[in-house]
Amino acid sequence: MISRREMVLSAALLGAGCAGTQPSQKPSGLVTVEGGQLSLSGTAYRYTGANMYYGAYLGANAPFGNRDRLKRELDALKALGVGNLRVLGASELSPLKNSLRPAFHDRQSLNEDLLGGLDFLLAEMGAREMRAVVYLGNFWEWSGGFATYLYWSNGGHYINMNDPAHPWPEFADFSAQFYASGAAAALYRDYARSLITRTNTITARAYRDDRTIMAWQLANEPRPAGSDAFGVKNMASFRGWIADTAKFIKSLDGNHLVSTGNEGLKGCLESADCVSAAHAGPEIDYLTCHIWPLNWSWVDANDLPGTYANGEQLSADYFDRHVALAKALNKPLVVEEFGFPRDGGSYDPGTPTTFRDRFYAMIYTRVVEGAKNGVPVAGSNFWGWGGSGRPRHPDHRMRRSETDYVGDPPHEPQGWYSVFDSDASTLDIIRRNAEALKS
Repeated sequence: MISRREMVLSAALLGAGCAGTQPSQKPSGLVTVEGGQLSLSGTAYRYTGANMYYGAYLGANAPFGNRDRLKRELDALKALGVGNLRVLGASELSPLKNSLRPAFHDRQSLNEDLLGGLDFLLAEMGAREMRAVVYLGNFWEWSGGFATYLYWSNGGHYINMNDPAHPWPEFADFSAQFYASGAAAALYRDYARSLITRTNTITARAYRDDRTIMAWQLANEPRPAGSDAFGVKNMASFRGWIADTAKFIKSLDGNHLVSTGNEGLKGCLESADCVSAAHAGPEIDYLTCHIWPLNWSWVDANDLPGTYANGEQLSADYFDRHVALAKALNKPLVVEEFGFPRDGGSYDPGTPTTFRDRFYAMIYTRVVEGAKNGVPVAGSNFWGWGGSGRPRHPDHRMRRSETDYVGDPPHEPQGWYSVFDSDASTLDIIRRNAEALKS
């Protein structure tokens, strides 16, 4: 671990830069927004993507990393036609029960092993002409997240998600206090600044000039609250934090896109006004949407044959509602998270994926048809790529500091939504979607 003072001095020596020293001309090959669509070199940019939160962890030159596996995973994704990865760029050393270890930083210092892992990930993605969306925080506990920034700044108070003593929505309401905490938000900005102004130790390219990065994302699934009552009181703080943080990021890096990472209506207390307001500012370049029919009780994992049709219809309607919101804002839409359980709710590789495949096909059909018809749907990122990783334990729970990374973060059953390299039928659907978008 290196201290923040050492990091600042190192950044200055390397020319990592800061606001006021940015180049006057943008580097070529960046993803931009033109006419309400994502654009790359003058052509509409549409993509098939994946979530791989653990990419920097695999990229670390440390005992918890595995660079050879990372290169194999990237090769496998590239062969499928996956050209965009949404990856974790921040984790906070936390006392929360299900938080990742190691972390990108604690309250005082940075973990150069993990930052070097992100350097390696971006370098390898760049060599394969892949693009990255890097999120800088997390509403949820599994990477430390907002609750940890509060813990660092409120005298040491925190609660665990799913603690019986603090049932839903207590954790979400607690985490949402972050937006109104000047001290917690300052700690977030301190880390974000150190990352955004970083120079890649492998490519010697400043992050702000790296075309591999498509977008900086404020956080994973920021939402105003868990309860309607707290959400009403907290809405102004939520919107203000989004606007101020997006401006802050743009002041450090005027080259890359900025997005919120918000789930859409489900992450905005079902309020279209909340979604529109959160994405309306000029510093927010595109709209994000997540679709989780099982998590939202639209399907029953134990009765997928009986509940799938209704869940698919609700998911399709949810998709379409966000298309309408994107059109009204004249901004692109990315369905950057979507997932579905295996048959019978199993977590085991090799279990059939009949209904998952139908769900993926429905999402992909809408993306492709949107591309044909000029609808502002830029792409999608399924959750999540498990690749050659496998659950280690019979209870499918990840133990702290284990390195058998699959697509599911440590707070979830390992294998729940992961797409493994043995899931032939799902891989074929992903591949065919990528080919359709290219055509």
